Amino acid sequence: MLVRASALGVPLLSQPSVPATAPHPRRWVILAVVCLATLVVLLDNTVLNVAIPSLTEELGAGTADVQWMINAYALVQSGLLLTAGSLADRYGRKRALLAGLALFGIGSATAAFAQSSGQLIAARAGMGVGGALLMTTTLAVVMQVFQGAEVPKAIGIWGAVSSLGFAGGPLLGGALLAHFWWGSIFLINIPVALIGLFAVTRLLPESRDPAGRRPDLPGAVLSTVGMVGVVFAIISGPVDGWGSTKVLLSAAVGVLALGGFVAWEAHTPTPMLDMAFFRNRRFNGAVAGGILSAFGMAGSLFLLTQYLQLVLGYPPLEAGLRMSPLALVIVALNLTGVGARLLPKTGFSGAIAIGMALLAGGLAVIAVTGSAHGYAGLLAGLLLMGCGIALATPAMASALMGAIPPERAGAGAGLQGTATEFGGGLGVAVLGAVLGSRFAAGLPDAVPGSAARSLPEALAAAPDDGARAAVRTAFADGLTSSQLIGAAAVLLGGLLSAALLYRADRPATPAARPRSRSPHLRLRRADRPPTVPGPAHLARARARTV
Repeated sequence: MLVRASALGVPLLSQPSVPATAPHPRRWVILAVVCLATLVVLLDNTVLNVAIPSLTEELGAGTADVQWMINAYALVQSGLLLTAGSLADRYGRKRALLAGLALFGIGSATAAFAQSSGQLIAARAGMGVGGALLMTTTLAVVMQVFQGAEVPKAIGIWGAVSSLGFAGGPLLGGALLAHFWWGSIFLINIPVALIGLFAVTRLLPESRDPAGRRPDLPGAVLSTVGMVGVVFAIISGPVDGWGSTKVLLSAAVGVLALGGFVAWEAHTPTPMLDMAFFRNRRFNGAVAGGILSAFGMAGSLFLLTQYLQLVLGYPPLEAGLRMSPLALVIVALNLTGVGARLLPKTGFSGAIAIGMALLAGGLAVIAVTGSAHGYAGLLAGLLLMGCGIALATPAMASALMGAIPPERAGAGAGLQGTATEFGGGLGVAVLGAVLGSRFAAGLPDAVPGSAARSLPEALAAAPDDGARAAVRTAFADGLTSSQLIGAAAVLLGGLLSAALLYRADRPATPAARPRSRSPHLRLRRADRPPTVPGPAHLARARARTV
């Protein structure tokens, strides 16, 4: 039997009806544990940004090394998210969560004591494996233990923590770097992993897809190869050149593998990702908005942390503190339920359109006023960004998870995480490439072109104070161009996502009444007993025949 599910008063995709069960008695404690695991995973997307100057100095890391330290985590995580979500649905989400916590803790310990750039990059890749398992199970667990009217509130809290993870990384990293060495930003994950292992073991019930689908091994291989190939090309393009053999070959392998994945999933009886999801406008709108919002947010935070330290001269802790208004606004608006109260009035499309417009406006304010007005311009932009993220992120998560059957929650969460990681990696690569090209073009003639690899190298190569001022101006101009591109991408994503969601939520037009006799009239006449012809009828029939 098919029923119409709904969340926040908005009709969702038709889903198989499931029997109602009592809510889990310890669901709020479970939510706290899940949010803690989500927080550390997302913090590691941005916490490394404030350590870039320290890593450049202590490990001798160049621009390419720094980008790989940041992107190795996202590369592995984005490549495995779909597979991890499918495995969690198949073998159990509790098991996947425990495995993810263990791998994430081991990878963090290895990263904390890395002695070279290569070791740190490898450790970050290992953390990405654990992060993929965690990201695909946390949201699925929220959907498992909450029911009814509590679901939007729980997703709002989860969304606030997710956004806080992106925005709070620079603050946590700055606080740790002010008192400890750079490895402490990874060492802090170990107690969180241990607490999570204990709490998940004691509190979380096991859940899995009751259909018992067999593992889709070809789909897992094709999706992993495809995502890794595409993301690798995105990351390598700014360093090796977009027309280089390595980049083109990686992109070709990735695109072909993803094409094969789509073809395989459309025909296999047990798909890892049901292609029917993409026929739902609500699902497509949430995915599109997630990609482009992550594009602007991750790329902008990557650039802003460097700008605060390398251009405005703030030490790591002060740079993190000056980024904290973004995180504080997100937490305040979500915990006070502003977004949850607005959502029933605006619907998914309205909430996402407003949120993404505010996020784009914040990025534009930073781009236009940040360089001219110092931190004051940045603060205004950060506050607008925080308001936009707080409104858009929970709405996108609710729209996406409400558009899929509950038993496939792991696969849905995996796709949501893939969209976020893909968008974030693309944002860091593209906006970083724009910054690099504008920076190199704006350097004064007294600075050699080879020094354009990073701002510290260019400043060191500048012969006098005038040249150093010109170097900082070139960097600020590159930042402005990058932020404006990020703002345009976010605004485009908001418009596209809102349009798809609006069309999905619009009531269907009632079918036109047929011009012929009423079907009820036809039915009543058809149900009448047949009329027995009398003598007069028979006489007229014989006359017509003659």
